[in-house]
Amino acid sequence: MVAKIALLAVFFIATLALGIIYKKKIHSMDDFVLGGRSVGPWLTAFSYGTSYFSAVVFIGYSGQFGWSFGISAFWIGIANALLGSLAAWVVLGKRTRTMTKHLGAATMPDFFSKRYNSKALKLVSALIIFVFLVPYSASVYKGLSGIFSMAFGIDFKYCIIGMAVLTCIYVVLGGYMAAAANNFVQGIVMLGGIVAVVFAVLNGKGGFTEAVKALSQVEVAEGAVGEGMKGAYTSLFGPDPLSLLGVMILTSLGTWGLPQMIHKFYTIDSEKSITKGAVISTIFAFVVAGGSYFIGGFGRLYVQSGEGGMPSVAYDEIMPNMLEGVLPDILMGLVVVLVLSASMSTLSSLVISSASTLTVDFFKGFIKKDMKDNQQMIFTRAFCVLFMAISVVLALFPGTLITNLMAISWGALSGAFLAPFMYGLYSKRITNASVWVSFIAGIGFIVLNMFMKFMSGTSAGAVSMLITLVLVPVVSMITKKPDKEHTEKCFSCYNKVD
Repeated sequence: MVAKIALLAVFFIATLALGIIYKKKIHSMDDFVLGGRSVGPWLTAFSYGTSYFSAVVFIGYSGQFGWSFGISAFWIGIANALLGSLAAWVVLGKRTRTMTKHLGAATMPDFFSKRYNSKALKLVSALIIFVFLVPYSASVYKGLSGIFSMAFGIDFKYCIIGMAVLTCIYVVLGGYMAAAANNFVQGIVMLGGIVAVVFAVLNGKGGFTEAVKALSQVEVAEGAVGEGMKGAYTSLFGPDPLSLLGVMILTSLGTWGLPQMIHKFYTIDSEKSITKGAVISTIFAFVVAGGSYFIGGFGRLYVQSGEGGMPSVAYDEIMPNMLEGVLPDILMGLVVVLVLSASMSTLSSLVISSASTLTVDFFKGFIKKDMKDNQQMIFTRAFCVLFMAISVVLALFPGTLITNLMAISWGALSGAFLAPFMYGLYSKRITNASVWVSFIAGIGFIVLNMFMKFMSGTSAGAVSMLITLVLVPVVSMITKKPDKEHTEKCFSCYNKVD
């Protein structure tokens, strides 16, 4: 316990210190939200990776999908690295950085407004972001609470409140740069922690060969996909390849439409840094996501099966139960800091994205158009606190799975935003009507599935994105062409050299 507390104390002090240091460097709203668009590739790449992989992945997704798919869950980590990181940087990075700087857009709603010349798009997208980032934030809190409660014996609600307060302090003080600097430190902790946990989990069952051998003897339960199969959990694509593909699409392609992820490309210092950042981000994703899903695949060796092949504990408790039996105190302390790092880095990105959207796109855009720079910072800081408070309240509701909350958030946001954002960077033909269709179809499909439950949340999120990727170009072909003069002005930035 002394070792755990000491590690936490060092982590907390470093976190708060960075918030205080960067507070002195905040002189404008641009500094607070974008870091002055001067963030280097290392900080940007680590910020992207740590925002991507929170406790939702390490605790919720790795536990649930490791149980469902076995070792083949590792494919999710590979997809996250290649599609969710590398491809996202290559396809979106340079064009996002160039066009958003050219348009003077600080947020995703601001981009939609200026790219498609529509204030209504700004208002609606701002409201969508605030509403659907809340459940994602709540899922991050819930992911931390289980491992923290196990390690310290503290009621989960105090863990949630404590993390919210700490994150809020350094974000309110130092804005984006404080978050980015903390993300870099947190990313290093995550890399070291994941490697240590992989070795500990395998050694707990006699090493890699023995663990795989034991897992190969587990039979797929009656009524489940692949019923009666032995070796399904060590096979190449697991017992349910189609569901596995759905998770890969949601958790990988989904990052392309998330405001807090795309925001990283707004802040990087130059187009040349994009290439270096892409490599760093991909390696980070391969280690953290790959390691998390890989160890989750051995969950059946540590947690007993219950009725119908379900785990004897909740999905969110699989990883804490695994780690409790194999980690010495010092490593458990490291894992607690790892999960705390993953959670706080994601939360800081969510908070800044949501709060800045409300200030820039809602209040300044529609209520107080002459809002001065210092007033914007005051409002943004206040909205940071409000967003945290709402998320905490939602997280304290019992019974909601981490993965369900995350699937709703990712599916709705990426379903609505991915297609019009990506196509808007490349095509002059995309129309306002197609953007509205994407918003309605993306959100509508997720909400409909919430009430009718005709497929899993992760599958619904993947389908939502694929639907709008088809709808946007089709609707653009049959609706009125956008104003040519305005579109040419937007795309003139690609003729310039950074």
